[in-house]
Amino acid sequence: MIQQADSIFSGHTGEAGLGKEVARPARQRHQPTPREVVSWLPKNATPAQMDSAIQLHVKPSEIHWSQMPDTLHLPGHPRGKSVRDMELPTYYKESFFMKDSLFHPELPGGRLGVSGDPIPYAIANDNFFTGLLIGCFVLALVAFSQSRKFISRQAKNFFFVPHEHVTQIPETANEIRFQIFLVLQTYLLLALFFFFYSNAYVGEAFMLAPYPVIAIYTGVGFSYFLLKVFLYWFTGWVFFDRRNNELWLKSFLFIVSMEGVALFPVVVLQAFFGMPMQTAVIYAIVLLVFVKMLTFYKTYIIFFRKKGSFLQNILYFCALEIIPMLALGGVMITINGYLKINF
Repeated sequence: MIQQADSIFSGHTGEAGLGKEVARPARQRHQPTPREVVSWLPKNATPAQMDSAIQLHVKPSEIHWSQMPDTLHLPGHPRGKSVRDMELPTYYKESFFMKDSLFHPELPGGRLGVSGDPIPYAIANDNFFTGLLIGCFVLALVAFSQSRKFISRQAKNFFFVPHEHVTQIPETANEIRFQIFLVLQTYLLLALFFFFYSNAYVGEAFMLAPYPVIAIYTGVGFSYFLLKVFLYWFTGWVFFDRRNNELWLKSFLFIVSMEGVALFPVVVLQAFFGMPMQTAVIYAIVLLVFVKMLTFYKTYIIFFRKKGSFLQNILYFCALEIIPMLALGGVMITINGYLKINF
């Protein structure tokens, strides 16, 4: 390639030439720049020929730093120190922009602008709970289709006065599993409803993710159900006969199951359609009062109708319904206080 460059500057034509003669420039007194060397070549010179010509005429030279005194300082102040001084401490070489991302283009500087407000958590945007609610709805429809006779029989017998000599139809295993599923759904929906209530009136800042919070609420609610079943069984075992005790436990299981069915629409409307929380609370209070009235009526006709002990029914109802419900409310508020972030 050097020979080709020489042939260009010597004015000869040949294989390395470009098809025309080029006059050799006059001898330079200083070392030419790469731009000047390239300007001597014909316009159709290849990059390889340009590179060879530059290597031939441009030689690296030693860098000579200026020895002139530094005058860039204030009058009456000593001359500034050079940053090339190896004895200078690190803080002397640092500047205000030393850690700025714009001063170091090799470092990522992040995004420019102002960050927007984060989108608050919503059940409607959660694929897990959306699928869970849809799954509960589908399973409930399938269970209803398989247990329509059982539900109709329970609803008809609920308001009838039980007779001692009438044989009760035993429940099948599928009917028991159906009721247990509805009970689990009831306390899951109550947990979701209490979660909505906490976000609306207490605050949205939880120490845990929404999944563990709702799981804790559901576990506490189902533990409350098991505790009530045990209290009902123990009280019936002590004060009442076995037949009435079993009849009441079946009725209680049916009441809790239907409570979840009645609560399902308001939870879906609150989660996906933004129902006002005040309307949902009013609906829940009306539903709770109605359920307690049914419970009071059923305990009276099963345990205290023959005895005529209306006052004892009130004491039984307060001891096993009102007090546990108030205790559950206090426990949920306490747990909510521990789960919330208190600023």
